[in-house]
Amino acid sequence: MLAPGQTLTLMSEDDTVALARQFASTARAGDCILLAGEIGAGKSTFARAFIRARLQNPSEDVPSPTFTLVQTYEHADGDIWHCDLYRLAAPDEVLELGLDEAFTEAICLIEWPDRLGDLAPSHATTLHLTASSEGHIVRRTDGLRT
Repeated sequence: MLAPGQTLTLMSEDDTVALARQFASTARAGDCILLAGEIGAGKSTFARAFIRARLQNPSEDVPSPTFTLVQTYEHADGDIWHCDLYRLAAPDEVLELGLDEAFTEAICLIEWPDRLGDLAPSHATTLHLTASSEGHIVRRTDGLRT
């Protein structure tokens, strides 16, 4: 598992999937993972792999929530909210989506977390993803509740 403050190079999509599976295996309701990075950095790949692992369904259809903003997935141990906030104009729009409640009751995967402003949960884990010529670089800050 990638520890807070640690940086890892993901040489392939399989490496990203493996990392997402690790996070999915320990996540619980109330956890929030903020996926920061530019387009092509691996945010959606991570989110899809996380959701499929958590649901134990490798063929689960996991569309990008770019236009719907939120996709939810039911799970007995806590629903999963996959959010893409790219299109939000202001942080208060997050409240209209019901994310404030989801932050305490669901597992949240948030792409473009900078759109949250001060509404980002203080307990969130942030994964900073960057595409590079050597692969994708991921750096973890903050930490999941223990």
